[in-house]
Amino acid sequence: MTLYEAVGGRETFALIAQTFYEGIASDEVLLPMYGGNDADLNAAAQRLQLFLEQYWGGPRDYEELRGHPRLRMRHMAYKIDRDARERWLKHMRNALDVTVKAGLVAPLYEAELWDYLERAATSLMNTNG
Repeated sequence: MTLYEAVGGRETFALIAQTFYEGIASDEVLLPMYGGNDADLNAAAQRLQLFLEQYWGGPRDYEELRGHPRLRMRHMAYKIDRDARERWLKHMRNALDVTVKAGLVAPLYEAELWDYLERAATSLMNTNG
């Protein structure tokens, strides 16, 4: 069984993406990186959901629509410093907590997801300033 299946599949990853972008909508540092309007946030939420689903063993829709994830390349246009990383992780932590409280993600899987998210956020940092 993949982690995607173990945590409830699409429903769980949709909730993570939706909750994450609700936080981004009020974040003055991160919001401009996402275009700053509802249409851009909705599109970004869809991309995040598809990416996470694919990464964790679900459908390969992300790759079919957008090609290889190339996370570092796709994020190089943005200034991602320690503050941006911490803000991103704050919103992602909240999104993950919502799924845990909803009973969708068990502690074992929560730890695995969180470990990946922390490493991914760090890997995308591209400036000290």
